[in-house]
Amino acid sequence: MLNNAKADDNNMFNLTIYQKYLELIYYTNDVIKKFPATQNIALAQKIKSTVYGGLRLLMYSTKAYTAQEKLTYLNEFVISLNMLKAQIKLSYKYAYITLQNYNAWNSLIASICNMLNKLI
Repeated sequence: MLNNAKADDNNMFNLTIYQKYLELIYYTNDVIKKFPATQNIALAQKIKSTVYGGLRLLMYSTKAYTAQEKLTYLNEFVISLNMLKAQIKLSYKYAYITLQNYNAWNSLIASICNMLNKLI
C-alpha cells in the first residue's frame, strides 16, 4: 500500500511538472512569433528545438525503469533548460523580445527548476 501511495505522489508530481513545461512550450511558441523573419531559421528554430528536446527528455524520465536512468534523463533535462536560458538571453540581447518577455520566460523556467530541485 505504501509503495502505491509513493507511486501516486510521484505520478502527480510528474503531471505537475509536465503541465508547467507545457505552459513553457505555449509561451515559447507565442514569443517566437514575434521574432524577425530572418531569425525564424536561426535562433527561433534553435529555441524550438531545445524546448521540444526538453519535452522528450521529460517524457523519457517518466518512463525510466531505474532511479539511475531517471536521474540521467533529468540531468539532461536540466542542461536543456540551461541552454534555453542562454538562448533567451541572446534573444533579449538582440532585442527580439522585451524585458517583460525575458522576465516571464525566465520565471517559467525558474519554477520548473524549483520543481526539479525537489525531485533530484
